[in-house]
Amino acid sequence: MASALAVDFARSAGREVVLLRDHRFPLAPRDNVLIRHVANSSAALDAFDHEAAAADWTVVIAPEFDGILAAYSERVLRVGGQLLSPGLATIRLASDKQATTEHLAAVGIAVPRGLPLPAPGSWPVDLAFPQVLKWRDGAGSQGMRLLAAPLETSVWPADWQRWRLEEFHAGIPASVAVLCGPGGHVPLPPCVQLLSGDGRLQYCGGRLPLPADLAERATELAHRAVESLADPRGYVGVDLVLGQRSDGANDVVIEINPRLTTSYIGLRAATADNLAEAMLAVATGQPATLSFTTEPVEFSVDGEVSRRA
Repeated sequence: MASALAVDFARSAGREVVLLRDHRFPLAPRDNVLIRHVANSSAALDAFDHEAAAADWTVVIAPEFDGILAAYSERVLRVGGQLLSPGLATIRLASDKQATTEHLAAVGIAVPRGLPLPAPGSWPVDLAFPQVLKWRDGAGSQGMRLLAAPLETSVWPADWQRWRLEEFHAGIPASVAVLCGPGGHVPLPPCVQLLSGDGRLQYCGGRLPLPADLAERATELAHRAVESLADPRGYVGVDLVLGQRSDGANDVVIEINPRLTTSYIGLRAATADNLAEAMLAVATGQPATLSFTTEPVEFSVDGEVSRRA
């Protein structure tokens, strides 16, 4: 994902892109992409600060958990850099799934009924089963479980204050990436999310396009969600479930991802245009024109892309 974004930015003449990379996972050279392999966390932070201060723009790609995404984004601003990704208010809100659902509900956007996981031994009686147990600050389906009955006290998470419990919504899991900037937001084609069927709801990749009626519902809901954020910028992903009613009355937003998501891989394969350039244009208040194929594209979490007839 990060490599694909770097390559796309580097396609513009005269632009140099710097990509920081763990030395244990080396990358082959790429045209106009300077790959800086770092040996340890201290060297990584030093390199990050140096490059963020020198760059015109910095895109932070990091998980929300443990405040990692927020911390790196703060570092960019601290050294005088400029984020080509959401601002701190959006990151802090979207990094807490409980806070996100409370915020969205307050502005009239449908979300699953849920609440913070209570103390061991007490279970909310007003939530219907099945239920989803998830980390409030999780990323990439991390730690998620589908529950058919209350947890036994013996298996209650030790860090129970970190978890959220919500009603499971049946329907089509989907995601919408939105390019955000001061002149307005540009939703990209919605993708179906491919999830594991083992009760863990693990994200396995995605597929696009959706049928036109479903795509319209997903786009409208995602756009409303992004419009409610304080400082969206660059690439923002909205996860949602499209319910069975054709009027969208039981569609819900599940969460907001204040960062680049895996769907970038599939979306860039579905257009001949430069998705990274479009992201930069929108972030700087410029118009961006994108066209996408109607041919099916499927992508995995490992970056594999396939086209299906």
